[in-house]
This record gives sequence, C-alpha cells and structure tokens, in this order.
Amino acid sequence: MVQQVTEGVSIMVETSYQPAQSNPLSSEHLFAYRITIENLTAYPVRLISRHWHILDSNGTHREVEGEGVVGEQPVIAPGDHYQYTSGVNLHSEIGKMYGTYLMENLFNKKKLTVGIPQFHLVVPAKMN
Repeated sequence: MVQQVTEGVSIMVETSYQPAQSNPLSSEHLFAYRITIENLTAYPVRLISRHWHILDSNGTHREVEGEGVVGEQPVIAPGDHYQYTSGVNLHSEIGKMYGTYLMENLFNKKKLTVGIPQFHLVVPAKMN
C-alpha cells in the first residue's frame, strides 16, 4: 500500500494481480487497484476529474483523463472517506501508475489538484 497527502486529502492505493482475467501468453495482465480517498480538511470536497499516467515496462506510456471515478463525482465530507476499485490492463508483467485528481473545496469553490502516489504493478512471479 502507498499513501500521499496533498491539500489535506489523503490518497491510499492497494493493488492486486488478477490471474483469472489475465492471459500471459498474449501479454495481457490485468491488475485491480483500490483507492481510498480520505478528507482530512475542515470542508467538504468534490472529486471532479482524474488524470492517470500508465507505464508498461515495455516502454508504453498511456494517459487517461475523464470526469469523476467509476461513473461518480463523489462529495467527501470532512473526516469521511470514499473508496472505489478499478482495473488496468498492461502488456507487460511490470508497470506503474500515478496521477492527479481535480477536486473542489465546496466551501469556497477553490480547485485543488491532489496527487495520486506512484504505485507499481507487478505479476507476483516476477517478485521472486
């Protein structure tokens, strides 16, 4: 698990390899990641959009941008948290992801750029 706090918002990431949905013979490796966003501020925040960098160890770099996460733009009250699970397909056995969320302080409408810490995606057999 990795964690980063930016602008009073904590982002924690946990990952897992999904062997049943992967096809190593075709260089298809599916990873799930669970994100926990905790609001450590004194005001509610809304997650507006996301921007991901996805890197395979074969040199491929993809960027993904979009509104919200998993079809939602959650509002997170002070002291509360929001959690979601998503996935990514890599064409190599090792990769990494990092990015940012654009959030809004609902008290004063100020925009916040919150960092998503870099995390590694590794097929378990490669860790031996």
